[in-house]
Amino acid sequence: MIKSAIKVVTLMVFFMALIAASPVVPVFAAGGGGGGGGPPGEDLMRPAPPTPAPDSKARHTNRKTKQKQPGKQSLFDDPAFARGYRAAYATIYDRNDYGAAIEQLKALGHDDYANVANLIGYSYRKLGDYGLSQIWYERALKSDPNHVLTWQYYGLWQIEQGNREQAQYHLSRIAAICGTNCEHYRSLAAALEQPPGTGLVY
Repeated sequence: MIKSAIKVVTLMVFFMALIAASPVVPVFAAGGGGGGGGPPGEDLMRPAPPTPAPDSKARHTNRKTKQKQPGKQSLFDDPAFARGYRAAYATIYDRNDYGAAIEQLKALGHDDYANVANLIGYSYRKLGDYGLSQIWYERALKSDPNHVLTWQYYGLWQIEQGNREQAQYHLSRIAAICGTNCEHYRSLAAALEQPPGTGLVY
């Protein structure tokens, strides 16, 4: 009788253990090892795994990047800068007063900004000062190696200096940035198609 009681108690403990463990089994089976066994959107409802905290160097780099990029991108958000830039732009393209435009652009206090440096370079080129023009075009490209307008204007500078191979390189840089259908590419390509010695009006 004692043996029978032990068997009954053992079976009861075993069944209770199975019943207690049964809710866990579907959880492991439904997951499918991350292979998408759950319903659509199941992964969206799960909280994302915690991201490890970056080391101090990475945090410092990210902070520098975040502070540096918005500054360059948001210069036109500054009303004073935007007004000054527009005024210099009009001085160049509407009045063709390149000397005054250079003063206006330098007064903005952002000579290292690609748009500003490029227009200063353009103005010096129009004044015939190719040495200073080159310095400013190089400064613009140092600030933004993908500044397509600088590649175009500097390419025109190369043509005017008789450096057609170099201008061809500038054309290839423009193609890599905006393709062969963009205005900058077409403009420089058209200038390259003209015979050497043709006076450019760009």
